[in-house]
Amino acid sequence: MSIAKAKEKPSKSTESAGSVDRVWVLERGRSILRAESAAVADACERLGEAFVGAVEAVLRCKGRACVTGVGKAGLIGNKIQATLASTGTPSYSLHPVEALHGDLGMVHPDDIVVALSKSGSSELVELLPRLRGLGCRVILLTAKADAPAAKHADYVLQIGETAEACPLGLAPSSSTTAMLALGDALALTVMELKDVRAEQYASYHPGGALGRYLMKCRELMRQGEDCPAVPESATLEACYEAILKAPRRAGAACVVDAEGRLSGIITHGDFFRLFSRREQSADKPVTEVMTRQPKRVHTDERVTEALHLMRQHAIDELPVVDHDGRLVGIIDIQDLVARGYSVFDTA
Repeated sequence: MSIAKAKEKPSKSTESAGSVDRVWVLERGRSILRAESAAVADACERLGEAFVGAVEAVLRCKGRACVTGVGKAGLIGNKIQATLASTGTPSYSLHPVEALHGDLGMVHPDDIVVALSKSGSSELVELLPRLRGLGCRVILLTAKADAPAAKHADYVLQIGETAEACPLGLAPSSSTTAMLALGDALALTVMELKDVRAEQYASYHPGGALGRYLMKCRELMRQGEDCPAVPESATLEACYEAILKAPRRAGAACVVDAEGRLSGIITHGDFFRLFSRREQSADKPVTEVMTRQPKRVHTDERVTEALHLMRQHAIDELPVVDHDGRLVGIIDIQDLVARGYSVFDTA
């Protein structure tokens, strides 16, 4: 029996009634998680000098990381390859069978190979000698140090032989979990040693929620003619004309001093309120009605920080300045919505 059971499987009469034994189901789920956790813990205990050598080899690699494996191990390899690529280590996946039928041509002698096989007796036994013959160094993730493929590897990282979580003890489960964790350990250790920063990581993830979270204000702000700006000497009329002339619909104009530093802002809503009072004149200096020292963000701040300010103060336009306080752009709420940011969340 692969995993000890807290209770016997429910009777057929219970199953036929269209329901399951809740206690039994929860215990089985917990047993599987415990089994897979044990496999990761076993791999952790086996970590040694081979891991250090593997990390150094990836760091010294002048080419790319070639990740290869068969079956479920190959699928785990695909995820490890993706993690390597997204954390600053150029990489690609290579199917062992396809490699033996022509795809070896994509491998360069400067590449380093990360191979996965629980048994170490798959097609890798034939492939790895050919990869080493090209000049590649090989890192093997496997169950046993004396696996057949191990003699063709420079570094053998063991996951151990913890029983599979599968009730039959057959389907790769605990072993693939351990392989995934070990691959993550390799990729993320290399990432830290390469000193990959959030800015670099963001450049690998420009799309989706992660890209939005890491995006900097300079990447989203409106610039040039799309960021209406007038000097402090301008009149309300000139300021309003600057807003109307913007190629993209603008909701505000910024006011700058002689050095280009942001000193104020006046919005379309301000104009509506001002000119609803008949005594207001279009010749009035903008400095008399602008909002002085408006909220702002720096170019290197994340867009999420700008969004927080806009939510907190209920504003639709936010100026962007450099470290000397000079105006360089403006963020408009319309652009945030268009890029998928939620302007309604309060968190």
